[in-house]
Amino acid sequence: MTSKTESPATSATAATPHRRPRTLPPWSLLAIGAAAGALAGGVYGTLMPPAYSATAYVVAVPTAKSDPQAALGFAQAYGRVATQLAVLGDAQVWAGVPVRTLRESVQSATSPDAPMIAVTATSARPDLAADMANAVSRSLTRHANNTKNSTHVQLLRFSRAVKPTEPSSASPALTGLVGASAGGLLGGLALLARPRPTAQGPRTASVPGPATAIDAQGQL
Repeated sequence: MTSKTESPATSATAATPHRRPRTLPPWSLLAIGAAAGALAGGVYGTLMPPAYSATAYVVAVPTAKSDPQAALGFAQAYGRVATQLAVLGDAQVWAGVPVRTLRESVQSATSPDAPMIAVTATSARPDLAADMANAVSRSLTRHANNTKNSTHVQLLRFSRAVKPTEPSSASPALTGLVGASAGGLLGGLALLARPRPTAQGPRTASVPGPATAIDAQGQL
């Protein structure tokens, strides 16, 4: 009768359970997304040139044959035509830029409570932003006053645009914060969409135990 002896290494290997490889925690998707978004936003804010905005104001004044309510209505109408070709065609001479640049850089806004028109120009150069806003407001005033005898409303330049001292575009810190928020949101969506691990463990085959001596005697 021979007996087999197992080496200590073999028995230790058989007794050691199988270890699963370590994986990153689920919240790491949020951290990675936020970090990547902050980096992308910061780089975008750093590489993009700063933009400057300047605003000129024009006010509609009724004549003796009109009333303030009519001036308010004409202010709304003049605000819509401030960026039209007829106005920008004359403004390009005073601003020194083509009409296409004025159309892309100038916006107008009106108020429902006051007969005032705001003409805002945006440019990478602060002096050019002020020049474009003043040129468009001047051209709009001239076009409106050519018909004041029939409309009984005239436009007056209320405030000239001044050269801005600070950029109106977002700073790299702000773009980085926005990027971090967007990256964290995408990381959260990826965390929700990832497949969830099952709770069932590995299946093992059951081995029946040996028959007892009493069962063996009953069979004899």
